[in-house]
Amino acid sequence: MRIGLLADTHIPESADALPVEVLDAFRGVDLILHAGDIYILDVLNDLERVAPVLAASGDDDYGVTVADRRVKRIHVLELEGITLWLGHERHHLRMQSLHESPDIIVFGHEHRTVNERVGGTLYLNPGSPTYLNYQCGLGTVGILTIESGQAKVDIVKLQRQYKKAI
Repeated sequence: MRIGLLADTHIPESADALPVEVLDAFRGVDLILHAGDIYILDVLNDLERVAPVLAASGDDDYGVTVADRRVKRIHVLELEGITLWLGHERHHLRMQSLHESPDIIVFGHEHRTVNERVGGTLYLNPGSPTYLNYQCGLGTVGILTIESGQAKVDIVKLQRQYKKAI
């Protein structure tokens, strides 16, 4: 199973719309997980043209965004033998993990990439495709691959696509 990971899109604050490079990076994934600070539902709708989408509500999300059926404060998923939690802030997820221990925690909020193991839990932050390190422009997304109970993550640095004139 291949899962696209992104967080902190901040649209339309950081960009007018979700960059096409994100959709291209996620081509062929089975599921997309957005770790919060979505801002507008167009982001989830655009992603859903590629694959099913689940999202965590971010600290800046409100109104119709948090009321959407795809959005929860925390998603708890069982994917091919792996327990994965999706949320926005690492601190809140870490506090909850004191009582339970998921295999993977996907989070956002920090606007930087994280790929680190703490105890038996892998913490993943894909960064931001539009606001990495609090800088507007193309950033990063993640591709999480789960096979035979093993997880592997690749952080993808998005590059501007230029089309050649013919």
